[in-house]
Amino acid sequence: MPIDFGRTAKDYAKHRAGFPPALFDRLQTFRVGLPGHRVLDLGTGTGTVARNFALKGCRVTGLDPSTALMEQAAQLDAEAGVTVDYREGRAEATGLPDASFDVVAAGQCWHWFKRDAAAREAMRLLVAGGALVIAHFDWLPLGDNVAAATETLIREFNPDWKFYGGTGVYPRWPADASLAGFTGIETFSFDVDVPYSHQDWRGRIRASAGVAASLPAERVAQFDAALTEMLRQRFPEDPVITPHRVWALVARKPGHGIGPALG
Repeated sequence: MPIDFGRTAKDYAKHRAGFPPALFDRLQTFRVGLPGHRVLDLGTGTGTVARNFALKGCRVTGLDPSTALMEQAAQLDAEAGVTVDYREGRAEATGLPDASFDVVAAGQCWHWFKRDAAAREAMRLLVAGGALVIAHFDWLPLGDNVAAATETLIREFNPDWKFYGGTGVYPRWPADASLAGFTGIETFSFDVDVPYSHQDWRGRIRASAGVAASLPAERVAQFDAALTEMLRQRFPEDPVITPHRVWALVARKPGHGIGPALG
C-alpha cells in the first residue's frame, strides 16, 4: 500500500512527540524564528514545527497535502493558544508568491519530497537573506533498546520498510541546499531522552510510515498486539525512556535581509 499519513492522523497528533522547544531556542541564535518572522512550514503534518514557531511570535503558514493531518494540527494549536494558516499543497510547487517568507522550514519530511524541486521552491519563496531550515527528530536504535527492538518488529510485519538503523544525521541535505544556491550552510545536533508511556509508544509506532501509514488495518492490529506483548515482556518500565536526536540545517538565500527582524 502507498504511504498515507492521513490514515494515522489521530495517533500522530495524540501520541507522537513533537520537536522539543530547545530546537527553536537554538534556531533563534541563528536569527531564525524571531518574533514577526513570516514562516512557511512545508509538510506541516500535525503542526509541530509550525506551532513552535507560532509560540515564538512568528506569523506561520503550514502546508501539507493531507487535510486530515492539518485538522488535527488546528486542534492542537487551539489548545496551545496560537493560530497557524493551514493550506493544502505540496512542497515542490506551493503556488505561493515569490519572496514572501523570511523562513521556510521542513521538519521530519525532507526525504518525502522531490528534494531538488523543493529546494528550488524554497529559494523562490524566501526573501533575500531568508533562511531554509531542515530538521529531524529521530529515535535512536542503540543496542537492544526499545527503539531497536521495535524496528525489528516492524520489519517482521513490513519487510518493505526501509527506515531502520538510522543515526539521526542527514549528510546529503547540505548538498541539496548548496545545489539550489543556498549559502552559509550550517548544521547542528543534540540528543534528548524522551519518556513514552507504553500506550503512547504504541500509538507513536502505529503512526509511523512502516505501520498504519502503509499496512492494512488487520495487519496493524496484529502488529499492535505483538508490540504490546513485547513491551510487557522486555520493557516493563512505564514510561520507557527513548533516546532521540535532533538534527537541523540552516542555510541562507544570498543577499541582505529586507525585513527589520532579519536585519
